[in-house]
Amino acid sequence: MEMDEKTGGSIGMKMDGRMEQVGKMEREVGRTMGIGKDEVFLKWGERRDEEWSEEWEERYWEVMGREGRKVVVLDDDPTGIQTVHGVFVYTDAGMESIRAGLLGEERVFFILTNSRALGEEETVRLHREIGRKVAAAAEELGVEFLLVSRGDSTLRGHYPAETESLREGLEGEGVRVDGEVICPFFEEGGRFTAGDVHYVEMGDGRLVPAGETEFARDSSFGYVSSDLKDWVEEKSGGKVKREDVVSVSLEALRKYRIGEVADKLMGVEHFGKVVVNAVSYEDLKVFVIALLKALGRGKYFLFRTAASFVKVLGGMEDRALLEGADLYGNVRSRFGGLVVVGSHVQKTTRQLEVLRKREGLCFLEFSVEGIGDEEKMEAEKRRVLKEAGEQMAAGVSVVIYTGRQLRMAESGKREDNLALSVRISEAVTDLVGRMPVMPRFLVAKGGITSSDIGTKALGVKKAFVPGQILAGVPVWVTGEESRFPGIPYVIFPGNVGAEDALLQVVEKLEAGAVTGE
Repeated sequence: MEMDEKTGGSIGMKMDGRMEQVGKMEREVGRTMGIGKDEVFLKWGERRDEEWSEEWEERYWEVMGREGRKVVVLDDDPTGIQTVHGVFVYTDAGMESIRAGLLGEERVFFILTNSRALGEEETVRLHREIGRKVAAAAEELGVEFLLVSRGDSTLRGHYPAETESLREGLEGEGVRVDGEVICPFFEEGGRFTAGDVHYVEMGDGRLVPAGETEFARDSSFGYVSSDLKDWVEEKSGGKVKREDVVSVSLEALRKYRIGEVADKLMGVEHFGKVVVNAVSYEDLKVFVIALLKALGRGKYFLFRTAASFVKVLGGMEDRALLEGADLYGNVRSRFGGLVVVGSHVQKTTRQLEVLRKREGLCFLEFSVEGIGDEEKMEAEKRRVLKEAGEQMAAGVSVVIYTGRQLRMAESGKREDNLALSVRISEAVTDLVGRMPVMPRFLVAKGGITSSDIGTKALGVKKAFVPGQILAGVPVWVTGEESRFPGIPYVIFPGNVGAEDALLQVVEKLEAGAVTGE
């Protein structure tokens, strides 16, 4: 199956089927590559019968005001809090954490599974167990809940393994799951779905079908299709046919056909798939009004979505972006901050290049060439720790980054590539865990990197999310149990932000820092 590894498509598909799909993708890309965002929106985003008004906004909030279900979000890496604020993240999926989240005052809480760094077998086992535990705890406490599998807005991750195993866990406890809602729309990151095709906005404003981006060539979670109906068929290995996938169109949402959408949801059964088109938050609000109507009639769905959907389903109001001074509280440190860059996507590399032009920072490359040699890696860690510790002790902020060349396993197999990525992340995590001084702030670039640093290096069990420092870039405030308590920890997704975004974050944190003895 050499072609599977080169294209990143579904391993389970037959060769002739793949060639047909690749050809289809190429024809699709030929029609849409380089299309402007406005052109896509004009083509698919039919004008509403009336402009989005205060009346419709009030209707959404009225519906949300009556909604009492707890929203439990399982996050496959720490970046799913990109759109929310005033919530807690639990870094383990034990019954104690689940009960605490269900009993908390907040409508939404997150459980960090970090499953994007796990093999599929372990992921399936974990999600089946979480589904069972959440259902059992909710029954015990008398709490109604909705379960969201928050995944990557560029369609990477263990899909459909995660939602299928969640369904098994829930139904094992007597919860009937009628269907699954798929909504990767993420406005803050420039991810839009129109005409069932999922688009990724590039730096120059062009919208490119997701299947033609670097994310589709991911060594662990690659895929071919941009049309979400085709994507579901591809990722399911053909078990779900595209013609069986239900689509909620932009036309229905933009003409406020609440009843029509609700009726469509009522017809979904046997874990059927529902694709939601959206190019704005208002589209999601209309869909959620219809969704809650269907839920009120007895339907139950799982959700595989990006971060924007969580904000709307959870009834989260907008809040201003955080400034550096908002994040420090009573934390006083004379030491420099620490930025760790692990992600290898092109966007991150460009952001690092821009940051390198800023004076007053210390840049240290952490070589992982000896990743298979413990003695070499230990010597490299000691070198970086010594230099970083000296610079931070002198008040200079340090940027540690891995080499920009993506390392691949010799076998070329997806599971082996993922395992290698995890080993590199573990080396970076060990580096942060052994840092000799407490940084004034901490920024981690990349999903696997930020998760491992938060849970393993810092030992965070429960973190508070005050909001975002930039659009799509969330912040944890670490708990008292952590190695560096009370510091702002910026979780910066690898695939988010303009070229100067990392620079903006560092400058905000540097400007807002409160120093002292």
